[in-house]
Amino acid sequence: MRDVIGELVPGWERGRTAALATVVRTFHSAPRPAGASMLVTSDGAVVGSVSGGCVEGAVYELAQEVIRTGRPALVRYGISDDDAFAVGLTCGGILDVFVEPVSRETFAELDTVMRDLARSVPVGIVTVIEHPDPRILGRHLIVHGDGVSGDLGSERLTHVVGDDARGLLSAGRTSTIGYGPDGERDGAELRVFVTSFAPRPRMLVFGAVDFAAALTRLADFLGYRVTVCDARAVFATPARFPGADEVVVAWPHRYFAEQSAAGLLDARTVVCVLTHDPKFDVPLLELALADGNLAYVGAMGSLRTHDDRLDRLRAASVPEVALARLHSPIGLDLGARTPEETAVSIMAEVISGMWGGTGESLGDRRTPIHHNLATPDTVDVPDEDDARKLV
Repeated sequence: MRDVIGELVPGWERGRTAALATVVRTFHSAPRPAGASMLVTSDGAVVGSVSGGCVEGAVYELAQEVIRTGRPALVRYGISDDDAFAVGLTCGGILDVFVEPVSRETFAELDTVMRDLARSVPVGIVTVIEHPDPRILGRHLIVHGDGVSGDLGSERLTHVVGDDARGLLSAGRTSTIGYGPDGERDGAELRVFVTSFAPRPRMLVFGAVDFAAALTRLADFLGYRVTVCDARAVFATPARFPGADEVVVAWPHRYFAEQSAAGLLDARTVVCVLTHDPKFDVPLLELALADGNLAYVGAMGSLRTHDDRLDRLRAASVPEVALARLHSPIGLDLGARTPEETAVSIMAEVISGMWGGTGESLGDRRTPIHHNLATPDTVDVPDEDDARKLV
């Protein structure tokens, strides 16, 4: 959607109506991912693609109808039978495409979204793509890290969807979520599509050790853009860390200072120090703990190493309020032994801190288990008969 949203503005400002077609779910070998969009303007121009050319003709015709009627539509393009072949989708995939009219009346918040994008402020758009009440279909929420604006017809539904959408925005994820009639998380009577305009959160892993290799793989899986940094070139190689987005050979504190000065660290940034070496750890932690805006700062080591590290940081005049932000020894107590188990322990603590979790067993709790955590869409893959028709 990011590729076409800017093209909406000129017609929107002139009071015209365009049609925005967005892939909201995919199954099997679909040609484009969820979030891919195609815009059809009021004068018939086309920008973007939902399938790389497979079903654009059918979507274009539907978009013109949506512009004419003002009614949004959710359509499924199925696998290679006569119907699918007719629209060109012969790859064996399935696409759910939501086509909505976009105008000042249907999307009054577009200017707010564009301002946030221009300032590189993370912003999300929630769109109702299925709802028993046609008056709610196509409604939007605008999502920021600290709140939500808009109305989905009920206070509870707006609150629940807003919380989940904030979770997706924090991870930079785009997804479809299903709910019950009043926001129940185990229902599927209504669905929303959440588009997140946010870079992936960063994780800086200092120390090119075996634990770092496991941690980078898990962090990548959880949606982080991962950098591994170590001053030792023989260990800091891309081949040893295939899960990392980049591997940097540099003194840790110097690299951190450069990234901070460039404004590339923010409140979603996670810092994990795994080096076990005071000459690397202490200068780095002085800087990281001085930055009170980071999401998480953790350091690996035994209790003895931890005590020695604190003594060194205090000797370097790091204040107690800053030391209180240090997670050390790093991770939650899961009884972890292997690098992979330790990686789970570390990420569990990161997630817990992000959403206010306690680390307790959920079976021991009698309070709500959700801490504004987005609920993934849990749907069955359509069977072949269902996928062969447009719905």
